[in-house]
Amino acid sequence: MNDSLKYRAAVAALDEVRAGMTLGLGTGSTVTHYIRELGRRVGEGLEVRAVATSLRSEALAREVGVPIVTFADVASLDLTVDGADEVSPQLDLTKGLGGALVREKVVARASERFVIVVDDSKIVDRLGTRSPIPVEVVPFASDVVSRRLRAIGGEPRLRRVDGEPFVSDNGNHVVDWRVEPIDDPAALERDLKGITGVVDSGLFTNMADRVIVAGASGVRSLERSP
Repeated sequence: MNDSLKYRAAVAALDEVRAGMTLGLGTGSTVTHYIRELGRRVGEGLEVRAVATSLRSEALAREVGVPIVTFADVASLDLTVDGADEVSPQLDLTKGLGGALVREKVVARASERFVIVVDDSKIVDRLGTRSPIPVEVVPFASDVVSRRLRAIGGEPRLRRVDGEPFVSDNGNHVVDWRVEPIDDPAALERDLKGITGVVDSGLFTNMADRVIVAGASGVRSLERSP
């Protein structure tokens, strides 16, 4: 998705923002446009506050003047806008290639409304088609969890950066689990959560309320069926 379309998608998500809201700020390149534009509107007088899903989104928000709070300050959020790596026809998601999946899920679960911004290449028939499933794990358990995932099926690979294990903002590792397209992502999400050593997975099922999709023909909106 080129940068102008990313910007248009981000602006479309900003239409959901109202004065006085407590927002969740996602992580990723399209959300970066959203945070910058939100900061511009805060500078023009919009009163909001936000919880960030990553240290880098928090740093950007502070840079552009968006007031940051934590869950010590607020119990719930009005709206979260975030990206995704895959979106199914049921609006289930794969997330976490940016490494912020656990904080993203915490923030999403605390939100009254969860809006996703993607380009049309992220739309798939079934999750697992184009992206591995990121699984955040306690470092001590990385090998144990990888063996368990391999036994279930597919190929797990510990994520590395410059040859060293990737470390999340929570101090954990991430195993990228390449699997066949998933028939029942909700059941798999529950199964992964039940593995000792797993903090959470990048499967986000039954969570997104709206998906804003940007493509060559423009921007369209997908809404969850009631």
